[in-house]
Amino acid sequence: MSSSDLDTLCVNTLRTLAIDAVQKADSGHPGLPMGAAPMAYVLWQKHLKHDPRAPKWADRDRFVLSAGHGCMLLYGLLHVTGYDLSLDDLKAFRQWDSKTPGHPEFGVTPGVEATTGPLGQGHVNAVGMAMAERALAHRFNKPGHTIVDHFTYALISDGDVMEGLTAEAASLAGHLKLGKLICLYDANQVTLDGPASLCFSEDVGRRYESYGWHVQTVKDGNGDLAAIDAAITAAKAQTQKPSLIVINTTIGFGSPSKAGKSSSHGSPLGAEEIAKTKQAYGWDPAKSFFVPPDAQAHFRKAVEQGGKAHADWDARFAAYAKAHPELAAEWTRVQAGKMAPLTLPSFPAEAAETRTTAGKVMNALAPQVPELIGGDADLGGSTKTVLKDAGSFDGVTGAGRNIHFGVREHAMAAIANGISYHGGLRPFTATFFCFSDYMRPAVRLAAINHLPVIHVWTHDSVALGEDGPTHQPVEHLMALRTMPNLYVVRPCDGAESAEAWKLMLERTTGPSGIVLSRQKVKAIDRTKLASAQGLHQGAYVLSDRPGFKAIIMATGAEVPLALDAQAALDGQGVPTRVVSMPCWERFREQPQSYRDAVLPPSCKARVSVEAGVTFGWQQWVGDGGKSIGIDRYGASAPYEVSFEKLGVTAAKVAEAVKSVVG
Repeated sequence: MSSSDLDTLCVNTLRTLAIDAVQKADSGHPGLPMGAAPMAYVLWQKHLKHDPRAPKWADRDRFVLSAGHGCMLLYGLLHVTGYDLSLDDLKAFRQWDSKTPGHPEFGVTPGVEATTGPLGQGHVNAVGMAMAERALAHRFNKPGHTIVDHFTYALISDGDVMEGLTAEAASLAGHLKLGKLICLYDANQVTLDGPASLCFSEDVGRRYESYGWHVQTVKDGNGDLAAIDAAITAAKAQTQKPSLIVINTTIGFGSPSKAGKSSSHGSPLGAEEIAKTKQAYGWDPAKSFFVPPDAQAHFRKAVEQGGKAHADWDARFAAYAKAHPELAAEWTRVQAGKMAPLTLPSFPAEAAETRTTAGKVMNALAPQVPELIGGDADLGGSTKTVLKDAGSFDGVTGAGRNIHFGVREHAMAAIANGISYHGGLRPFTATFFCFSDYMRPAVRLAAINHLPVIHVWTHDSVALGEDGPTHQPVEHLMALRTMPNLYVVRPCDGAESAEAWKLMLERTTGPSGIVLSRQKVKAIDRTKLASAQGLHQGAYVLSDRPGFKAIIMATGAEVPLALDAQAALDGQGVPTRVVSMPCWERFREQPQSYRDAVLPPSCKARVSVEAGVTFGWQQWVGDGGKSIGIDRYGASAPYEVSFEKLGVTAAKVAEAVKSVVG
């Protein structure tokens, strides 16, 4: 068999596996795999550095299928190249508890680098992965010893480049000159509703050129494998720009009735059309999930090639470990996601903004956590998240730990996810809490995929003051608390801020957000109250009175209001317990015995105070309690005035306690 015939056989194997799996599931997207199979085949067979027997090898190339709806293309590649994904797994496509879900899921399928499907997210994850590669190369590579040297590839679609967050990320990638990022753009010009021309007529290549990308075009992406190969080779050869390869394809290629049409995008082809399509490929229509022996043998060369590349790296790392044993030990630790022991700073009992105290904690911990890297959405001076003496991130060399994301919150969160997917680093982001709305899709994906990304959200309530309701978060705390597997941590002082950072850094099973005040918070004298270490249980008794008749619960900047109300009630013969509840999610994870000790079921007189919507507090205050909060939008005014007008005061809390005590 000639090499060109073998290439065609392999490409058609990928196409028919996708067609058959979608048909069997009676659900899925066959069109993209049919059109993009040639580019994927060339990339995986001739360029991608990977080891199917060791999918998590640290110096592998990363491949992200941003167009996650075409996941059967990826599953087919993983199967034929020797990953732990059987033909039976392909036949279980889109079924309960299978290794081949309807969109690629990180941690479910060996070889899947990122959960994709929400369009644009994978493209932006790839930017984060390329940034991670550069940062790790700068930290660990030494003269004569290169242990970090790999590319990041993404297969993107028309839908991906329409999404706004990809414009943000592509702009930043071009600015940073991420030369080891290569995107293959499947330009089939068809979307689910019909031709892309219904809504999309821009020149994507020229747009990316304006961002500072290296752009090439392959006119015939369905048959000119040599041109695809040459374009990838050229992209790898230049190092000062990220690359976009615009590859013109036909969606549903080979289907007599549905090629080039949206009817092949998101629905099975149907048995009759599949038979005709397979005949067009020179395939036996009676054979389903068929991998020809010649194609199988050719694809499986990836096992030997990947094993050799991996073994070569192992030898290099062994030499590196002898020359740089401390760095080698550090490499092993960060690749395992383990945290070194932390020494926390202490704070005097003085009034301070929690954004300021948390920023001091962060900078105290940064030297202890060299893998910590991140930045803000053009707000470092306000969020207090600039790492001192750490430099600005350089996308060419990888130097610097402060990433200047610019005003790009959508991309910022997804890039942080990409850094986390890559491994070896702990990413953080920062912006005003109100703008967490721009980040939610990526925060949600981090929660789904157990990515330990840290988000710093400041200016946490109407108490930010004069900027007014557009910048004043009201519903955000509750909205984020509804997200499974996200820790929302709202500390009340420097001591809790320190423990919050420790909690977030030591957490490896999901993202965390620390929510911080702009205004100064009244001093809390810890010598007379409980230790802030109680934060690690999510909620704890901060201040108690013998024979307490009511419980006052508060978070963050409103905890001092609860303490003031407690002091006022002491003089009125109403003893109370004050509970700080900085992290509801962590509190829910505690044994019922602990939760009952903090909030005894026998005490029905409960009052909560938090400068946000009261929705959600019912679970803690119960039927006999009351909630002090803000169930409306704020206003432009000094924060003291806003709190007084909106009823978030110690006097209102004390009044509510007396009413529930009766």
